[in-house]
Amino acid sequence: WLIAESDRNDPLTVTARERNGTGFHAQWADDVHHALHVALTGETQGYYADFASPGALTKVLEGIFFHDGSWSSFRQRTHGAPFDRAALPGSRFVVSLQTHDQIGNRARGDRLSALVPPGLLACGAVLLLTSAGTPMLFMGEEWGASTPWMYFTDHTDPSIADAVRRGRRAEFAAHGWTLEDVPDPQALETFERSRLLWDELGAEPHARLLAWYRDLLSLRRDPDLHDPRLDLVRVEHDPIAETVTVERGRYIVVANLSSSEQGVRVPGGALQTVLAWEPLGVGCGDGEIELGAQSAAVLRRA
Repeated sequence: WLIAESDRNDPLTVTARERNGTGFHAQWADDVHHALHVALTGETQGYYADFASPGALTKVLEGIFFHDGSWSSFRQRTHGAPFDRAALPGSRFVVSLQTHDQIGNRARGDRLSALVPPGLLACGAVLLLTSAGTPMLFMGEEWGASTPWMYFTDHTDPSIADAVRRGRRAEFAAHGWTLEDVPDPQALETFERSRLLWDELGAEPHARLLAWYRDLLSLRRDPDLHDPRLDLVRVEHDPIAETVTVERGRYIVVANLSSSEQGVRVPGGALQTVLAWEPLGVGCGDGEIELGAQSAAVLRRA
């Protein structure tokens, strides 16, 4: 299997060579990461600015690429190519909430667990692990590891080591970070602080999040959630209420990213609660459920 680390947003990357593609089996899909990160954290600096659009999360969950020939304010040009959702399966796109690049390229190497509370980590996990893409987890993500993942190096050539050190500081200074915010990549402490603390697995809130990931991964084996067809995915994102609803076969995934309880309208008919981060309440109207603040649930049609 050959997976491309490509940001070209060109569907030909994963199209068969017989159909004039380059024939990779899959590729990383950073647009999914970026849209989820913005929705969960509210960060819009740098390349995240493009994903502050109200329709960004819906677009990537339904069709992987946000930029499909559209204007990129970060790049100051159009980016990507048109993408037919019915032509390629979501399984050809590796999607994530966190990666070594996205974390390590932050000044302090802070994971998502350092930026948002456990409830939002659970929301991100349910949107990722019930998606039509191929999910990739970063080590420690599944229990919300508290340790950072800093950029560290072990260059033996002093000139190279100094150039990397100065380059990192200059790069982040241009984005508003201070020198104190940027750890020395050559320092042993930078490496040591990036080690996982394995005893966290049995402590809260880590143990609860780990159980949530396990349950979601087990549930993903269901044919409806394992189905890679992107044209069968239906997403509704309300950026004002900060709620997300995803329909995949018999399953309905609901997430409330806001800091207050929200009523979320769901399709009619009998629904069974399969997984819920917090207990669900009955909504104020027909076909509506009450979701607690920063929580998510997976429902299934009877």
